[in-house]
Amino acid sequence: MGYTDFNDTIIALATPPGVGAIGVIRLSGKEAISKVNEVFKGKDLSKEASHTIHFGTIRDGNVIIDEVLVSLFIAPKSFTREDVIEISCHGSNYIIQQIIKIFLKNGVRLAKPGEFTQRAFLNGQFDLAQAEAVADLIASDSEASHQAALNQMRGGFSGRIKELREQLIHFASMIELELDFSEEDVEFASRDDLKSLVLELSRVILQLIDSFEVGNVIKNGIPTVIAGKPNAGKSTLLNALLNEEKAIVSDIPGTTRDFIEDHMIIDGFSFRFIDTAGIRESGDKIETMGVERTMAKMKDASLILYVFDLSTDTTTEIFQEINKLENGGTPFIVVGNKSDIADSTIIEQVKKDPRAVIISANQKENLENLKAKIVEIVNLKSFKTGNTVVTNARHYQALFETNKSLEDVLTGIDGQVSNDFLAMDIRQALHHLGEITGEITTDDLLANIFSKFCIGK
Repeated sequence: MGYTDFNDTIIALATPPGVGAIGVIRLSGKEAISKVNEVFKGKDLSKEASHTIHFGTIRDGNVIIDEVLVSLFIAPKSFTREDVIEISCHGSNYIIQQIIKIFLKNGVRLAKPGEFTQRAFLNGQFDLAQAEAVADLIASDSEASHQAALNQMRGGFSGRIKELREQLIHFASMIELELDFSEEDVEFASRDDLKSLVLELSRVILQLIDSFEVGNVIKNGIPTVIAGKPNAGKSTLLNALLNEEKAIVSDIPGTTRDFIEDHMIIDGFSFRFIDTAGIRESGDKIETMGVERTMAKMKDASLILYVFDLSTDTTTEIFQEINKLENGGTPFIVVGNKSDIADSTIIEQVKKDPRAVIISANQKENLENLKAKIVEIVNLKSFKTGNTVVTNARHYQALFETNKSLEDVLTGIDGQVSNDFLAMDIRQALHHLGEITGEITTDDLLANIFSKFCIGK
């Protein structure tokens, strides 16, 4: 269902549900201050300055519900650019529900998911891409995902898109002007200059499109598969990295039949470690299915930690497997495990490979070097320089469609098509760019985006 009435006053719990020290209840709308004044016994909020906090009680008639602190934000100096009140009460579920119930009885409406942020967008607080970044910022669980969301929310990505769009609008207006003087055969927009601009736009947009692969793993975690033969120590390594007994460890080959997954933060980046079934031929149907899933996970991984048992594997076997990994094309690290019981000769031979890290997962030895190698191989350090990174699938699709339209513009210039067709392709590119920041929107699009937000945001 779309959002249509933004003239009323809304309310929602802004802090996570559950018992805590405090709960924060947020109201926004033209009657927010007057509705709170009706039940708040303290200062007259209508006479107080914006960005002030006031102590008092919330009452239902003569019954005191709680002692509270009320934060006052007067339009347009608020998140939604409407009058906003935030009530900090004790974190009892009963108290929170009683306070919200009082306002619902007095004509305040319960906010829909994301409605506070949607009002902020509609009132010009920020554009659509920045609004979406609010949800990403709340969900961020690593330094990298936090930085990506913060950069987008503060307008880094939007600024880049708007700059590109403004340049294209200038040429579009010149082409449209030529249509008005078509009988006089004048040229207001140099086709060479237009072609240079479109080529530059395509270059930048393709960079943004390519960054989505990095942005996606930053947002959702870098898929890192732990693979190798049975009993190489894959599950022991997962447990050692996570510092908990996540996977069952056994001397019996083929214990892991399916994959086990968990997250870990390394150097500010979120990694999704996936422990997989040991790779070997087996007559066991279920184990064979596990091996097939392992191979599929390896194909989809951003990084493979291929674990070798240095106490049993020969150098010939190890380097044969390394050759197979090289042919697979996915970045990998050679993890030589069980160094505490392995012969020093094989350790020295494996160490000659620059991708090799020698560890003992059981003794938790050299894990820090392994973590450092993981970050080095994935090579996301460039992200921390502040480069713009696309993390949103909707933005990726809009950029992809924009680039297709720009290719049509280039084809039209080279083929010397008429101005009306050229103008149509430029308008199409502008349309897709405008979808990112919200210059081009539909009610259905907005409803879909903001319905994914938590209530109270």
